[in-house]
Amino acid sequence: MEITKEMTIGDVVRNFPKSVEVLFSFGMHCVGCPSSQSETLEEAAYVHGFEVEELMTKLNECK
Repeated sequence: MEITKEMTIGDVVRNFPKSVEVLFSFGMHCVGCPSSQSETLEEAAYVHGFEVEELMTKLNECK
Protein backbone atom coordinates (compact mmCIF):
# COMPACT_ATOMS: atom_id res chain seq x y z
CA MET A 1 0.00 0.00 0.00
CA GLU A 2 1.39 3.36 -1.01
CA ILE A 3 1.19 6.42 1.21
CA THR A 4 -0.63 9.23 -0.62
CA LYS A 5 -0.86 12.96 0.05
CA GLU A 6 -4.62 12.61 0.56
CA MET A 7 -4.14 10.39 3.62
CA THR A 8 -4.50 11.93 7.06
CA ILE A 9 -1.52 12.08 9.38
CA GLY A 10 -3.41 9.86 11.82
CA ASP A 11 -4.01 7.16 9.20
CA VAL A 12 -0.37 7.19 8.14
CA VAL A 13 0.92 6.92 11.70
CA ARG A 14 -1.49 4.09 12.54
CA ASN A 15 -0.71 2.07 9.42
CA PHE A 16 2.98 2.90 9.03
CA PRO A 17 4.61 3.31 12.47
CA LYS A 18 8.03 4.02 10.94
CA SER A 19 6.55 7.17 9.39
CA VAL A 20 6.76 9.00 12.71
CA GLU A 21 10.52 9.45 12.36
CA VAL A 22 10.10 10.91 8.87
CA LEU A 23 7.34 13.26 9.99
CA PHE A 24 9.50 14.45 12.88
CA SER A 25 12.41 15.05 10.52
CA PHE A 26 10.17 17.46 8.58
CA GLY A 27 9.28 19.33 11.77
CA MET A 28 5.84 17.75 11.95
CA HIS A 29 5.57 17.03 15.66
CA CYS A 30 1.78 17.01 15.44
CA VAL A 31 1.43 13.23 15.11
CA GLY A 32 -0.50 12.99 18.37
CA CYS A 33 -2.49 16.21 18.26
CA PRO A 34 -6.24 16.14 17.52
CA SER A 35 -5.87 17.83 14.12
CA SER A 36 -3.74 14.93 12.87
CA GLN A 37 -6.90 12.85 12.65
CA SER A 38 -8.39 15.06 9.93
CA GLU A 39 -5.42 16.92 8.42
CA THR A 40 -4.03 15.40 5.23
CA LEU A 41 -0.33 15.13 4.51
CA GLU A 42 -0.76 17.71 1.75
CA GLU A 43 -2.43 20.19 4.12
CA ALA A 44 0.24 19.63 6.76
CA ALA A 45 3.05 20.16 4.25
CA TYR A 46 1.47 23.46 3.22
CA VAL A 47 1.12 24.60 6.83
CA HIS A 48 4.73 23.65 7.59
CA GLY A 49 6.03 25.33 4.44
CA PHE A 50 7.48 22.56 2.29
CA GLU A 51 6.62 20.64 -0.87
CA VAL A 52 4.47 17.58 -0.25
CA GLU A 53 6.25 15.54 -2.94
CA GLU A 54 9.49 15.51 -0.96
CA LEU A 55 7.57 14.25 2.09
CA MET A 56 5.82 11.59 0.02
CA THR A 57 9.13 10.28 -1.32
CA LYS A 58 10.61 9.94 2.16
CA LEU A 59 7.48 8.37 3.64
CA ASN A 60 7.20 5.76 0.91
CA GLU A 61 10.89 4.90 1.27
CA CYS A 62 10.50 4.17 4.99
CA LYS A 63 7.49 1.87 5.02
